[in-house]
Amino acid sequence: MGAAGNGPWDLYDELIEGVPADVRVADYALGLNWSYVQAESGCGIAYTARGGAKRTEVADWRGRPLRDMAALAKSWCFEEATLGIAALNAWYGREENLRAMGAVIEGDGASADEAAVAGEAADALAVAAASVRGPGHIPCGCNLGGFELVRPQLEAFAAEQGRLPRVVVVGHFPHMEELAAYTDLTVLERNVRDALDTPDPACEYVLPTCDFSFITGVTLINKTAPRLLELAAGRPLTMVGPTVVASPALQRRGATLLAGRYAVDPDRVRFACTTGFPFGSALKNYAITQA
Repeated sequence: MGAAGNGPWDLYDELIEGVPADVRVADYALGLNWSYVQAESGCGIAYTARGGAKRTEVADWRGRPLRDMAALAKSWCFEEATLGIAALNAWYGREENLRAMGAVIEGDGASADEAAVAGEAADALAVAAASVRGPGHIPCGCNLGGFELVRPQLEAFAAEQGRLPRVVVVGHFPHMEELAAYTDLTVLERNVRDALDTPDPACEYVLPTCDFSFITGVTLINKTAPRLLELAAGRPLTMVGPTVVASPALQRRGATLLAGRYAVDPDRVRFACTTGFPFGSALKNYAITQA
């Protein structure tokens, strides 16, 4: 774990120090929309964030220690930090690590009949509810994210409390209007582009009073994650998206659900990141609840 008293950097230091020193980088690319790092341990991805400080790191990382590349997560150049988070995911995104954390993974335990109907929304939600509350599985082929997984809890809250749950989402995800239909929703977005969006400095005002929160893994890149986790801790808090790092370090800081995606087809991941094609079956969903 990072040195105590290092403030917000403690999270990053803990994540970086968890990567073994003897694992090497094999290949990587900073893509237009998504980036990847292929290491001896596996393949990791991250959303390509832009901006911040000017890029100064121009070395070839191939053959160098993955831990050193992961340290780029602390860079204030968001392109460099993107590669750092992808490097962290090349270690933490291994299925071995996910299983050790108790992850439910897309397709777990699915029978042929269940797989055949996995695309039906009602079945998907029913199984998703079971998967985050106890034994169950995420159906094959279903692109279930953290929003669908938590929906049963949101609806139960509304029934028990007699009001819509106050939900804060950090990052403008697709289909937010659907979430707004059954919650009292605030979407925090750095680049406001929709009537549902509120400028992200409002986090200090709305997160302390929310009932549920969803925080994009991209906040690990732009360094807002430590403060956002602090503001939202103590209530159901989901870290969501392929950029999320599957580490107990996030759980210790308040994340009750890690709902991410990990690479199962590195060749297709590389192709998608470098060409802009969709990932398709190259990624699988996982859900990890706090023990």
